[in-house]
Amino acid sequence: MKSRVILSVLARFVTVLILVTFAITFLVRILPGDPVSTLIPFATEEQRAELSAELGLDVNILQYYMRWLGDFVSGDLGNYYASTGDGGGVSVSAMLGETLPRSILLMVYVMLFSLILSIPLGIFMAYRAESRADRTISNALFGLASIPNFAIGLGLAFVVGVKLNWLPVLGYVPLTESASEHFRSMVLPTLSLSVGLVATFSRLLRVDTIATLKEDFVTMASSKGLTNSWILWRHVFRPSSTTLLTSAALNMGSLIGGAVIIETVFALNGFGMLLTASIATRQYLAIQSLVALVAVFFMLFNLLVDLLYAVVDPRVASHRGA
Repeated sequence: MKSRVILSVLARFVTVLILVTFAITFLVRILPGDPVSTLIPFATEEQRAELSAELGLDVNILQYYMRWLGDFVSGDLGNYYASTGDGGGVSVSAMLGETLPRSILLMVYVMLFSLILSIPLGIFMAYRAESRADRTISNALFGLASIPNFAIGLGLAFVVGVKLNWLPVLGYVPLTESASEHFRSMVLPTLSLSVGLVATFSRLLRVDTIATLKEDFVTMASSKGLTNSWILWRHVFRPSSTTLLTSAALNMGSLIGGAVIIETVFALNGFGMLLTASIATRQYLAIQSLVALVAVFFMLFNLLVDLLYAVVDPRVASHRGA
């Protein structure tokens, strides 16, 4: 049974990856204009022919896709071409070595901060459901969730960074260079992306916790004289967190999209900025590889959540094993 489940997961993984990357291949190839002229405006005929072959423009879309897929599986992500006129390209893998760790750290910080803040907040709102405190917090979270990330980022940059001068607004400091300055440079981007997630996570956990509090096993635990805090954290939180886990996994993947603007606002030069620049300059190979990596990360996050379900709620494991 376990081997069948693993094979099913792998088959789904490969299928989704192929569909996503081929769709991107098709969409990129139908874009109007000449990418060779965009990348090298004053290229010679020899340079044009060489770059056209490198980009796969000399073959049909299926041949190009199969060639790219073989390179991607072997670890060759292609080159990123600067508009310098010399036809030279920089390895996408080398660029990812600099930009990807920044984005991964940002997403980890955002997710950790959001969960640390939203879990006790959601539990409290559920425990005090329909009270004045619950309504006040719910309305405040609803308002915060309606504000775009970039607006929050610009507001924080202006108030905290420019007016109060408490934190740096632009730039990224590597963790290996200075831990304190690294965290200072990541505070504003983290807060900008966390506000909406805290609002979403808290309200989801509130709804599920209210439903769990009505279960018979909670009444039984209460009748045994257990404290409310013990019941909430030991018996109620775990079965109430499955929706929260799903939302966290989905948002972990979608954070890449939200990070594009935030990375631009705070000049972090991360993965999102690299993907945006690749699309703007028609970097066929870079776009293919970067989107494929996004798809891989997104599916891995969801797979991780599926595994965590069995840990958080044993009923899921018993149901799947049946």
